[in-house]
Amino acid sequence: MRKVLFLVALFVLLTSAGVMAQDGITIEFYFPTAVDAPINEIIQGYADQFHELHPDITVVPTYTGSYTQTRDTIRTELNGGGAGPDVAVMLTTDLYSFIDEGTIVPAQDYIDALEDPEAFVSDIFPAFLANSKDEEGTIWSLPFQRSTVILYYNADLLSEAGIENAPTNRDELLAAAQALTLPNGERWGLLVPFAGGFPIWVFQPFAIGNGRNITGEAPTTVYMNDPQVIDALDFATKLGTEYAVGPAGGSVWGDTPTAFLNGQAAMIIHTTGTMTNLLNNATFNVGAAFVPMGLPNDEGVGYGTVTGGGNTYIFNPPGAERSPEELEAAWLWSEFLASPEIQSDWGAATGYIAARASAWELDPLAARAAEHPQYLVARDQLAYAAAEFTSYRAIDTQNIINATLSSVISGAATDAAAAMASAQEQIDALLEEYR
Repeated sequence: MRKVLFLVALFVLLTSAGVMAQDGITIEFYFPTAVDAPINEIIQGYADQFHELHPDITVVPTYTGSYTQTRDTIRTELNGGGAGPDVAVMLTTDLYSFIDEGTIVPAQDYIDALEDPEAFVSDIFPAFLANSKDEEGTIWSLPFQRSTVILYYNADLLSEAGIENAPTNRDELLAAAQALTLPNGERWGLLVPFAGGFPIWVFQPFAIGNGRNITGEAPTTVYMNDPQVIDALDFATKLGTEYAVGPAGGSVWGDTPTAFLNGQAAMIIHTTGTMTNLLNNATFNVGAAFVPMGLPNDEGVGYGTVTGGGNTYIFNPPGAERSPEELEAAWLWSEFLASPEIQSDWGAATGYIAARASAWELDPLAARAAEHPQYLVARDQLAYAAAEFTSYRAIDTQNIINATLSSVISGAATDAAAAMASAQEQIDALLEEYR
């Protein structure tokens, strides 16, 4: 009965704009994953449900590895003269690269054709729209598997150490981490996954909490050599050196949740997308809290986090010659994945944050959040979330940032200010033509 009601609700939702596709359309859908969940099975289930609603449209999901592998696969296909996918889940930070290459179409055109475009957009959390729009406010992609960086903690260990509440600023965080660290690496007080090639995402909350995001409102503005950013980097580096509450250079992304579950770490910084995995597999009480990486403000808190994850992009590269009906079918699939019903199911199944406010009023997410209020912490932290780093020449600029952060945090570069100044100079040179 629940499935029937679910499908009826979605049919009404997706046909409300009066958009119908021609017979026999196949949608090639590429998707990555970065969390521990049966993603292939879940996505195929959504494709089957969508086909029941639209028998003339068949979605063919293809798992394409990591976000980077997915992006590289698509660009290789397009550069070779191929059509690429019809729809793909890509990092929100890839937006300007694909706009610049002219391979995607804006979702705004289809949103404007809805019966109530304003209601559709206003139901999406503003924090998740920040990386969905260009600088003129046009929405190009729809939030799907969205996340933020969050603090997880072993509530049992904190209680044993006499720590009554989760830390609210970086001073409290350091004190708790030092109290929870055991010698000789037996247990780390705090693991931050800087190691592995993309420290930019987990570093941004340090900078945001400290008062200065490294990305500006315009895709040509970057703040690498800002004093607040350098101070944040100094604190991040010292966690593994002077303070020794985690390994020098940070932990590895994929190993961090495992270490937490195995009792090798009392607290970790990770994605909200791993929440379901942690709650399902922990043998202790898992706490979730806003990321407290900033110095205490007037209220005593130093919260700040960054959004992340992937949006759905509709591809129509030069030479693909996709018909209007095919593009409309691609939009229907993208809209389906962004619907409150799917976002509710997806959030409960994976831990990604449902991007639609109304999704939180629907089961299974409403029931899941009632049982595990940690999900609500992830949602409510959006009030302190800032945009993920993006810019023109995003791949090149992020490579510079990641290499610089890695060199400083690992100890290879000992002068953080000089390293960040050099990175700023390189990025400014890359972006000069867009200013």
